[in-house]
Amino acid sequence: MKYNALLVGLVSAGVLAGCTSTMTKTADTSFTTSFPQEGSPLPYRVLRNDLLDARSGKVFDIRNGGYGSAMTGNPHHANQFYALTDRGPNAAFTGDLGKGKMFPVADYTPRIGLFEVMPNGVIKQRKDILLKRPDGTLISGLPNSSALGGTGETPYDAKGNAILENPNKPYNKVSNPIKLDDYGLDGEGLVALKDGTFWVSDEYGPHIVHFDANGVEMGRINAFKNDSRDRFHLPAVFQYRRANRGMEGLAITPDEKTLVGIMQSTLANPNKAAQKGDLTRLVSIRLDNGQSEQYLYRQEKKQNSNSELAALNSHEFLVDERDGGFLLGGLDGDANPNVQKHIYRIDLTTGTPLSSVPLSSSITRDPRHGLMIDGLTLEQFVEKKGWAALAEKGMKPVEKTLVVDVVKAVNYPHDKMEGLWVIDSHHLGILNDDDFATWSTKGKLEQKYLDKQQVDGNRLYIIDTDLFATE
Repeated sequence: MKYNALLVGLVSAGVLAGCTSTMTKTADTSFTTSFPQEGSPLPYRVLRNDLLDARSGKVFDIRNGGYGSAMTGNPHHANQFYALTDRGPNAAFTGDLGKGKMFPVADYTPRIGLFEVMPNGVIKQRKDILLKRPDGTLISGLPNSSALGGTGETPYDAKGNAILENPNKPYNKVSNPIKLDDYGLDGEGLVALKDGTFWVSDEYGPHIVHFDANGVEMGRINAFKNDSRDRFHLPAVFQYRRANRGMEGLAITPDEKTLVGIMQSTLANPNKAAQKGDLTRLVSIRLDNGQSEQYLYRQEKKQNSNSELAALNSHEFLVDERDGGFLLGGLDGDANPNVQKHIYRIDLTTGTPLSSVPLSSSITRDPRHGLMIDGLTLEQFVEKKGWAALAEKGMKPVEKTLVVDVVKAVNYPHDKMEGLWVIDSHHLGILNDDDFATWSTKGKLEQKYLDKQQVDGNRLYIIDTDLFATE
């Protein structure tokens, strides 16, 4: 994934021009040579196993697990990687206070795990870093307030009761409202720096938060001008992230001076009617002065997910673009050999920096919605007129090249491919998000399966491929 993706092994081979090593020791990636083709499972512990599976009527495991929302290499050890959880086990649910999410482990703290790949391919967990507020108290995965990007999700517990500020008193909008957490994160992107600190991007704000080596918040970046915690701000248009599809990928340039993020899907800009397209946005943020730049990325299919971003050098990145299908069909479905789990290489220098687009009577810039063409947002314009018409207006997306079809490469059975680890110039680590082995159907909790027998779990795959060649 990220800057440290910066390639521990690449640098020593001199493959990336202008890169400096992120390793304090010589990179030894020999663990890749005998790694099992079928992947290797990550260890997990059971969070709870006292709930009944709505489908089978039997108790099932909710696992921790859940480390596949993002991954990145450890800058100081070539055989170690960090992996991120999201907000914790959850499922769509509608209760007495409206639509929301059921949190069967309501006090779950999002975290970063440190894992090591042993010579025999076994993966061991070395550390858990729980994420914390600036005062050192643990954050939660509960939604943010609407002022900071919350989309009105009501949190419920495993019994379907709304989670309230005071659980011992009845709901009251003023005196005992639903419990929200403006420090809560639904983490999806991860960067590990050489100084031991981390940057995490999420699906709530989206927020990009800087944590120290112990997981304590040091500062943040988001699109909310009134957030006093911010060091810098994203362009205001990022407030229009599609619900549950925020900044899914995060990387950093080799010099550790510029963060680059990618949105999972089309923004709801200016409203939900615009969010079902294939235009998605990349953003870069300089960490010395907060200067940002936007680029466009065109998805292969509308409403696909851009689930990870990994740096190759200062301008080339890998994008994990996927659909939500299971190769083996999941518990209910039939096998689907046409699922898409692709890794593309992009080059920011081939796309139009949106700040460079000249304004005119046709092209204007709105302080909230960004560039507008004849009164339409870019999302609306492409949906109505098409990408060729956008090119005629002087705007084109970054060019992309397919590097690997992961389904073909390793018979990838998972629905979510969300972690990328650039190990060296010929080896790429892939990690799935197993959703804590938890699934739901019509708001009812159940075990998550890859097919009628296999429970989903975090599994690392290592693919031998040339990251700079066309598939």
